[in-house]
Amino acid sequence: MAQASPSGRNRPLSPHLQIWRWGPAMAVSILHRVSGNGLAVVGLGVLLWWLGALVGGPDSYAAFQGHASSWYGMVVLVGISWAFFNHMASGIRHFFLDVGANFELNSNALWSVLTPIIGIVLTAAFWAALLLR
Repeated sequence: MAQASPSGRNRPLSPHLQIWRWGPAMAVSILHRVSGNGLAVVGLGVLLWWLGALVGGPDSYAAFQGHASSWYGMVVLVGISWAFFNHMASGIRHFFLDVGANFELNSNALWSVLTPIIGIVLTAAFWAALLLR
């Protein structure tokens, strides 16, 4: 196990948030984690509720549909779809970074800004396709 230094000298601290400037890549990283956790918790909960309502019969499904089609249900469903598209766009960005592309500062910053915009545009297109058919 690690022990304190016998001389009592303070060890240097790792550079943390004091020296880093906020950038688009940091925001996209945080949004990627938030959207992934939202999908895992809220998305899975809604999916399990929907599957349970399917198995539960017409009355159970009608109750689910009543909640899902209300204003708060639509907010949750739009949020889940945004989380999916944002997480997907960020995952594709990370894939390109993993293969060694887009490490240049300008390219990385551009795709960091475009990633949440792509998530919003895909969410809007998805809901437009559902609601305007």
